[in-house]
Amino acid sequence: MTPHETPVIAPLELDDLPRLMPIERAGHRYPWSERVFQDCWHSGYYLDGAFRGDTLLGFSVVMPVLDEWHLLNLCVAPAVQRQGIGRGLLDYLLDQATKAEVASVWLEVRVSNEAARQLYAARGFETVGRRRDYYPAPSPAPRGREDALVLTRRLGAA
Repeated sequence: MTPHETPVIAPLELDDLPRLMPIERAGHRYPWSERVFQDCWHSGYYLDGAFRGDTLLGFSVVMPVLDEWHLLNLCVAPAVQRQGIGRGLLDYLLDQATKAEVASVWLEVRVSNEAARQLYAARGFETVGRRRDYYPAPSPAPRGREDALVLTRRLGAA
């Protein structure tokens, strides 16, 4: 495997949790707990991983709700960021949503996460709202919270 070989996207299983957690902890200042991920699997959410060989590089968590999907978490290991892995996971999600005839995909993103905002904009997501004090944030952020932008992308289904 070459370091920049296109990753394979595949569904994650509960057994993948030990490989997923180090990426979550390294990629987020306020990571989800193992229990949150377990609840996602038990609730029927879609958890997909980007792999090079047996190495998990990143993952996404999607909550399906009627004809909408909500991207809850997209995380790439810091050592392999800026290599198109997040873009690959997002493109896979959009392709799967289109095949499932989903009407739209929704997500929240930190106002300060410029890299993610650029990725989502490049994939056709539009800002439709703002959630005040949505994310935990270190001080001196106001009240230890940070706003989220609400983004959506309409797909082929109407």
